[in-house]
Amino acid sequence: MSISYNRLWKLLIDKNMSVAEMRRAAEIAPNTVTRMKKDQEVTMTVLEKICEALDVDFGDIVEYKK
Repeated sequence: MSISYNRLWKLLIDKNMSVAEMRRAAEIAPNTVTRMKKDQEVTMTVLEKICEALDVDFGDIVEYKK
């Protein structure tokens, strides 16, 4: 099982927003974004901040893969 953040990266492209802009808007640390780029787990708090900053739901940014 694994987690993929590909939906988040595609959403940022659609919104014409850089990863750095998203990081600042969500007020998350750079190392957290690095973990996400490697498809590693992050806390629900981080995901909540991203969802709030982008006005989306969890399913719009995270995908669970078997």
